[in-house]
Amino acid sequence: MFMGENLTNLRIMHGYSRKELSEKLGVTEQAVWQYENAYTSPKVPIVNELKRIFSVKSKYFYEKDKLTERNNQGNINVMNIAYRSKVMNVISKTQTEAKHVEYLDTFVNYITAQISLPTLKIIQLREEAIQYMNNSKDDRKAQIQYVAKLARERLNLERTTNENLMFWIEKSGVYVFEKAMGEGIDAYSLWTKEDRPFIILGNIKRSAVRRNFDIAHELGHLLLHYRLEFVNLDRKEHKGIENEANLFAGAFLLPEEEFTQDMQAISQLTNPDQYLDLKNKWKTSLQVLGYRAADLGLMDAKAHRNFYAAMHRRGYLEREPFDQTIPLQTPMRVRTIIDLLANKGLVDIRYMVEQDWKVETSFFHHMTGIKPEFFNKYMKSSPNTKIRKMQGRTTRSS
Repeated sequence: MFMGENLTNLRIMHGYSRKELSEKLGVTEQAVWQYENAYTSPKVPIVNELKRIFSVKSKYFYEKDKLTERNNQGNINVMNIAYRSKVMNVISKTQTEAKHVEYLDTFVNYITAQISLPTLKIIQLREEAIQYMNNSKDDRKAQIQYVAKLARERLNLERTTNENLMFWIEKSGVYVFEKAMGEGIDAYSLWTKEDRPFIILGNIKRSAVRRNFDIAHELGHLLLHYRLEFVNLDRKEHKGIENEANLFAGAFLLPEEEFTQDMQAISQLTNPDQYLDLKNKWKTSLQVLGYRAADLGLMDAKAHRNFYAAMHRRGYLEREPFDQTIPLQTPMRVRTIIDLLANKGLVDIRYMVEQDWKVETSFFHHMTGIKPEFFNKYMKSSPNTKIRKMQGRTTRSS
């Protein structure tokens, strides 16, 4: 029997309305509704086209998919998604991203079922931050500065660089993925109901320094705005929350004591080119360096306006020096876990792809942002029968 719910899950994750999918299939919107609600089953040519569109096997549509099998669809709250975006949340887009994280969360459950993970440092940090903010009499700006400093200490970041920022964020327990999200959204983050933190980064070509700011901004949301219902914010509230995450990101990436000392070497505060060495050192943009200097009172408002005007004249608001040479950090945690499982014989990746998930490797690329080549290297050998049986037992018990 055709599983209409599986089609609904795929359609929402890929961001298609029923009308858009019907146009791709050459059927009516009503027909897609009937497929999804088990009133009719699509004929073989339509199933073949669905396979192509969503990069899955035919049998994907005739057995429960992983979301349904593991009953994981209630773990993601649409209301709690925090966007780094120039636009307010669009509910259809938010539903798409929530469904995408449902798949990611299910996948993380799948690959971590047979390994023991330490207590997430990020949860300990979040609880410490919440306790401080709930009991502190400091103003909000001081609270944010304190939590940023605390985060840098607790996550063991190096004192004078952000060279390995992605590594330390992932090591703390945050699951970071890349995804094509279009021009309007840079990144987003959320906690699942079971307290697993995700940061999703746009994979449109961005500089390393902008990516670092995206990571720090979303970390700010995870720590400062736990369980906040972002969807219900009005425009003014949304702007205020974004400003808080921006303030956190600047303080987190450029710790006050070390950055203040660095600024002593800047002889012309309004000349962006004087900050290029600091950009290379901290792996942050010239704009962020300028904003942080102004925030700390190291340059006054007039000097900061002149700094920004100089950025504009040089074309640095569009592209800064070194944007193309500082290496872009990419998420590695999930790839490392998969390599570990495969090398220890705990999971047969080919069986996982073809039999357990019933998809093509390009499906995993869309879901995780990890290139198909990573999965394809495991697809050449025949599935290991012993591992396959073990996977089946683990899957049922998890």
